Amino acid sequence: MSKTSPTHYFHKTTEAAPLAAFRIFFGLLMFVGILRFWAKGWIAHLYIEPRFFFSYYGLEFIRPLGVYTYGLFAICALSAIMITLGYRYRLAMTAFFLSFTYIELMDKTTYLNHYYFVSVLSFLMLFLPAGAYFSIDAYLRPEKCYQRIPLWCADSIKLLLSIVYFYAGLAKLNSDWLVQAQPLGIWLSTQSDFPLLGPWMNERWLHYVFSWGGALYDLSVPFLLFYSRTRVFAFVLVVLFHATTRVLFPIGMFPYIMIVSTLIFFSTDFHRKLLRYISSSLRMENNTFDNGRQWLPQTSLRYRLSLHTLFIFFVLQLCLPFRHLLYPGELFWTEEGYRFSWRVMLMEKAGYAGFQVVDALSDERFYVDNSDFLSPLQEKQMSTQPDFIVQYAQYLKKHFEQQGHQNLQIFVESYVALNGRPSRAYIDPNTDLAREEDSFRHKTWILPFNDEIKGL
Repeated sequence: MSKTSPTHYFHKTTEAAPLAAFRIFFGLLMFVGILRFWAKGWIAHLYIEPRFFFSYYGLEFIRPLGVYTYGLFAICALSAIMITLGYRYRLAMTAFFLSFTYIELMDKTTYLNHYYFVSVLSFLMLFLPAGAYFSIDAYLRPEKCYQRIPLWCADSIKLLLSIVYFYAGLAKLNSDWLVQAQPLGIWLSTQSDFPLLGPWMNERWLHYVFSWGGALYDLSVPFLLFYSRTRVFAFVLVVLFHATTRVLFPIGMFPYIMIVSTLIFFSTDFHRKLLRYISSSLRMENNTFDNGRQWLPQTSLRYRLSLHTLFIFFVLQLCLPFRHLLYPGELFWTEEGYRFSWRVMLMEKAGYAGFQVVDALSDERFYVDNSDFLSPLQEKQMSTQPDFIVQYAQYLKKHFEQQGHQNLQIFVESYVALNGRPSRAYIDPNTDLAREEDSFRHKTWILPFNDEIKGL
């Protein structure tokens, strides 16, 4: 068997310590993140108080559960703790993936790239033996304890992280980001109180430093992390980059998740020392798990199915971000194919959407006060995204029909400003949105951008 063949690669093994350490920190960060979400009152504010929720197309059955939404978050938090401890790992990972992904999909108003990252990462971890070492499962069932695991298990996490970074970098190779230094120019100008750099936050040269530096960082950091001689330097960059973004922008737990996740690139010796430190802190005997046993079920049908599933998973991760090429028009304007593509903080869009309800027979008409139906966050998101606009129009149609109105037409007067450009008309005001439906097809009633953003 050739040492360079794929088959040979899948026979290679490595220490289980890096995967075990990754499991511990992942579970702990998820638990803290859920508690933070709960403590700030966001569960009620985002998922219980609103009258209406924006569903993902095709997933309309996934909706908040009223007061039982708290139970869903409780399941998610409990499973995160079980993941950290390595107790009933498969069950815990399954419960976490299902509960967290359900939460993510309840209302696309709250869509964030790092929520998507957690979902796809937790799906990947379903197939990894992260509970086989330094876990309660391994302690209680020594026959299920393995010191060595297939090399691809840790490498698959590295590959996913590399895709996230590299694709985020590719997305920054556009004229707004590199030539106009937008939208960072808009955001940085509001940060005059930033430590040390505050007095220069209005300077164009600094906007370009941040824009070009961010693109170069995303494109290069995966390669620097893979190479042992540059790994420490790369990790310092990771810490500095995410610490800076955490201070500048309110993006929650994402910086901490990315900092901790990149530890997977470090050597097995580093992770063994890390686990020994945790063991000594908890007054545990780490050698309990060092049995020399190897987890490599090459003949198992379940194992082969897992590998094929992960192959499809990574093909989707590589292809899905390019689905916007199937749509005409400017991606940043239409946002068709924008989500789930690792396009992180590339746009500053502000908009207005005023809806008019018309009785087609009597020509009686009235304007809608969006605050009667939407939260401020929902209205902000709706006013700049076409799928939100048509979904909201359909909701208004049903709402007013239930009040006895008939033969309704719904029109919108919509204006959007993108990355510092002047506000311009967004949706065709003559389109009756009551007759339109959300779908994966191109929305022909989005008005042309009449500008060009060059890039991938």
